[in-house]
Amino acid sequence: MVTSVPPEVVTFGETMAALRAHGALRLGGSLGLSVAGAESNVAIGLARLGHRVRWAGRVGADELGALVLRTLRAEGVDTGHAVTDDTGRPTGLLLTEPRLGTLTRVSYYRAGSAGSAVTPDDVLPALAPGSRILHLTGITPALSASAAEAVLAAAETARGTGTTVCLDVNFRSRLWTSDQARTALRPLLDRTDLLIASEDELPLVLEHPDADESEAVHSLLTAGISEVVVKRGARGATAFTADGATDRAARQVDAVDLVGAGDAFVAGYLSALLGGADIAARLHRAVTTAAFAVATRGDWEGLPTQDELGLFDQPDGTTIR
Repeated sequence: MVTSVPPEVVTFGETMAALRAHGALRLGGSLGLSVAGAESNVAIGLARLGHRVRWAGRVGADELGALVLRTLRAEGVDTGHAVTDDTGRPTGLLLTEPRLGTLTRVSYYRAGSAGSAVTPDDVLPALAPGSRILHLTGITPALSASAAEAVLAAAETARGTGTTVCLDVNFRSRLWTSDQARTALRPLLDRTDLLIASEDELPLVLEHPDADESEAVHSLLTAGISEVVVKRGARGATAFTADGATDRAARQVDAVDLVGAGDAFVAGYLSALLGGADIAARLHRAVTTAAFAVATRGDWEGLPTQDELGLFDQPDGTTIR
């Protein structure tokens, strides 16, 4: 369903069916079925926090594609511009298995998938006038030439209408090499307002990847990016602007599943940005939503609603009745 009110945030990419094992896959056992994708994880996180979000992309004309769309709609995400592929391409699949503590192994089955065949014609109609943010990740351009073209076209279109373009580098070594990523991502920087990257991902968008962090951030801000946010995992995050740097420590929680933490961080950060919060408050919400993600199992299932954001501030052992 497409609503007449424009979404605050538009995003697109590949959302896959996710089979989650409770132990080593080679030993068999039960699997749980859900959906997962970096962009849709962010979309769900924002929708739970009360924002209007639109997700675009392709799914197969199969039961897994129906599951993807049904799940997103159930979470309040606008899927009215999603395309169901009629050429026989299937919905992509991923398998996750816990191995050591919070170390999780992920296997992808997405070659030739419907999601990898996304084109500019699929996503440009989803960019509604009045939308405030276009959220992109470095995963989508790694999927195919047409997907890379779609990302660049969407960034150009959004930038031309004054929409804030957010790029989360989100490097996936199983999809492409560092050099391939740098070649594809650097042209996006001219269309990017907000860049989000982990410490090890920052070199992937630099002309000189050996530069230290201070030099790297300075070069990105000088090139026209308004804000650079560096995720530091359990050590928190830092946001850089022309006015300086703001640090925020991570919330201390008992981690059970690290998958999806970065997407949860982005959802929290963008939510606070949409609400007009300053940088310190954006980082506070971002590390809070990330903490929800790591303290619960699943890519997005444990993400908070607006009225749950304060739960971590309750004393241990609190029961809410």
